[in-house]
Amino acid sequence: MPKVKSIQPGGVDEYISACPSYVQESLKKIRSIILAIAPESIETVSYFQIPGYSYGNYDYNGMFVWFSFKEPFVRLHLRPPVIDNHKKQLAGYVTTKSIVSFSVEKDLPVGLVKDLVKASLNAMKDSVK
Repeated sequence: MPKVKSIQPGGVDEYISACPSYVQESLKKIRSIILAIAPESIETVSYFQIPGYSYGNYDYNGMFVWFSFKEPFVRLHLRPPVIDNHKKQLAGYVTTKSIVSFSVEKDLPVGLVKDLVKASLNAMKDSVK
């Protein structure tokens, strides 16, 4: 069995406070959505130097979702099948294979973020089946 890298919790408050004040509320909202859906997850800034969330005993050290800020977007980083599986709902958003970008000039689509976080968590859990 491959050795799993230890996930060190923490750093999310510092990440958010280092971002411009006009995006901090959106980042806090994304964080609260993730923690409401996955309250037992480990919150860390060890991967990619952005906030990420994990559970042990899964592939990729259990990482299932991340968020970040890159002008002019707040971004949600997801397991790759999630974007493809939600193409219809993501029409009109800038996406990559694993990132959806939300304009800082618009309200965060809370319902969509919830759906995507849940889907990414399920994609991680499905990876061991």
